[in-house]
Amino acid sequence: MKSWNETETTDFILLGFFPEFKHITAMVSIILLIYMAAFTGNTLLIILIWLYSHLHTPMYFLLSQLSLMDLTLTSSIVPKMASNFFSGWWSISFLACGTQIFFSLTVAIAECILITLMCFDRYVAICDPLRYPVIINPKVCLHMIAMSWAGGALTSLGHTAFTLHFNICSPREIPHFFCEVMAVLRIVCEDISAYEKAVVITSILVLLLPLSLILSSYVLIFLAVLRMNSPEGRNKALATCSSHLCVVGLYFGPGMCIYMRPGSAKTPRLNQGLFLFGTVLTPLLNPLAYSLRNKEVLSALKKLIGRCQSFR
Repeated sequence: MKSWNETETTDFILLGFFPEFKHITAMVSIILLIYMAAFTGNTLLIILIWLYSHLHTPMYFLLSQLSLMDLTLTSSIVPKMASNFFSGWWSISFLACGTQIFFSLTVAIAECILITLMCFDRYVAICDPLRYPVIINPKVCLHMIAMSWAGGALTSLGHTAFTLHFNICSPREIPHFFCEVMAVLRIVCEDISAYEKAVVITSILVLLLPLSLILSSYVLIFLAVLRMNSPEGRNKALATCSSHLCVVGLYFGPGMCIYMRPGSAKTPRLNQGLFLFGTVLTPLLNPLAYSLRNKEVLSALKKLIGRCQSFR
């Protein structure tokens, strides 16, 4: 690691993760492999949805946006982390740190909003199928996407500006493998109790409120599924809903543990483990949850493989 005197005074030093871990090189290599698999899986899912007309439905359009958000989140963190580790240069500029905070928060919040809207899509499709084409039309889908990105960006912009305007203690060493809000707050030299309350309020709005809406919607969905006369329709609805519920758990679980746990800023090791899960494993598991258990996506994948083989 370069000495502090060799960096600009406005730079930060990222301390990395799990310094006591003996096999850190193997761990970073595994993370890179998972990242490449996640990148490939999400990119492939976006291509399939874009290429094949039978996937041009609101549900898959929203799913392609979720994959795009996953790509943005993991690509804004993992390559920089791996580059720092293998180069031994853990310095990050003030601007780059602010950019990481902004993009990671933007995408995380946008994903929570989008997953909630995807639940509304499933609710209408199952509980009011005759009106589904009218309620969930292409214009409404575009509004959903815009609402997700705009809500995430505006909220993130406020938190990024507030976090970086505080006076930072020297040495400016962040106990994390990327610039994350709770980690940066640990090295602030001011009283931030008021801001911490704002973080809790934001967490309630971004996590608990959407989760409450999702769970309430699924109670109504499962009641509607139980009233279905067709076993085939019931199984299809349950398969789609179970995939969505898996994604809900993958996204909301780590977020609630990090931002809504008392004294979460004081447990950097646990937070780093949760962030590794959220930024590396979740983007990998998301396309698997919607592809391996979905006949339409598997059918499109087989067609794409067949087209690639015919070109050869």
